[in-house]
Amino acid sequence: MFTKKIDRPYFDAWLRRTGRQLAVSGRLTQTAVALAASVGGSSDEWRAQLRTILEGHEIPSLDLLMSIDAILAGPVNTQAVESQQRLLF
Repeated sequence: MFTKKIDRPYFDAWLRRTGRQLAVSGRLTQTAVALAASVGGSSDEWRAQLRTILEGHEIPSLDLLMSIDAILAGPVNTQAVESQQRLLF
């Protein structure tokens, strides 16, 4: 018997992109530590949950998805933003 796969192209694209970013050595642990500091819980729990999400067994909430993206994006360089804004005027 065939099971129908749920059509979720945006989430699947997010999984592929995030999986590549977290494949870098130590990046999964860094993300887990950052989530533990900002959301709560232990880094071990977050590491296990991130692996579960990356395997496709769990779909995260939109808030968690955005938090993971923000952590992976890194800090914003405010000096670069200010210099770009000065060029506009």
